[in-house]
Amino acid sequence: MDTVVTIEEILNLAGQLSLPDKVRLIEEIAPQITRDLVSSPVTPRKSLLGVWRGLDTIEAELAEARREMWTNFPRRGS
Repeated sequence: MDTVVTIEEILNLAGQLSLPDKVRLIEEIAPQITRDLVSSPVTPRKSLLGVWRGLDTIEAELAEARREMWTNFPRRGS
């Protein structure tokens, strides 16, 4: 049966290593991380250009919303 190890447990164990062993750990794990990064596909980001296109919001509605928000600004002393 496989045992699940948490990152907290790993960090706790790594913190108990001597300095040379910590360096060795990094030297051992760094190439694995590099291989994983190279082999993992890069997901392209979705463009936000035109994200509001097609919505029925019109300038008059936006102006009304702005007026409502700014009605009590700045607030007078209590």
